[in-house]
Amino acid sequence: MRAMSRASRHNPTYLQPVVRTDIGDEDDPDTPKSKSQRKREVNALQDLGTALEALPKDKLAKVPLPEKLVDALREAKRTTAHEGKRRQMQYIGKLMRALTDDEVEAIRRVLATFVGASKAETARLHAIERWRDRLIASDDAITEFIAAHPDADVQALRTLVRNARKEAQLAKPPKSSRELFQMVKQALSGNDRDEDDADQPEAEDDEA
Repeated sequence: MRAMSRASRHNPTYLQPVVRTDIGDEDDPDTPKSKSQRKREVNALQDLGTALEALPKDKLAKVPLPEKLVDALREAKRTTAHEGKRRQMQYIGKLMRALTDDEVEAIRRVLATFVGASKAETARLHAIERWRDRLIASDDAITEFIAAHPDADVQALRTLVRNARKEAQLAKPPKSSRELFQMVKQALSGNDRDEDDADQPEAEDDEA
């Protein structure tokens, strides 16, 4: 298995455009095909197949795939033996290379939406963690949070913060810290719903 560089982790090869070399040069069909270009194409399509195999069933169902490829991916998920898995993934790579450019691009577009959604969720969780840590560290953050989220239960918030601080001082399990995280998460989710509602156009009153 090839090692993944830091750059490829942030920009996966399976989301990068694949330059198809199996059809030759459009201007000169007799142009010899580069071995390195062919290898890059094979690797990119193999990575795309690996990414598909790693998807949970609900997401895989959203990707436009030929039935034969779907069956092969399902079989790969069921296969646990190392050698059997390797052969099945090679077969999936072969099926990937048989796809048209349009089919490959359609798959990449759907996978890109999954990656984008994952990044957004990660950013949201980091924002919740930052709020939680600030609340435990400073009373000023409590005042700021209450101002930003007036529907929050102030008494419960202060109790959780106080208990979380005690847990940290006494090196106890962070039970209150986890509960505080959930409270912040709920407050931020409530704000997101309010913003979504505000973006909706008001329904016109029906005339009698």
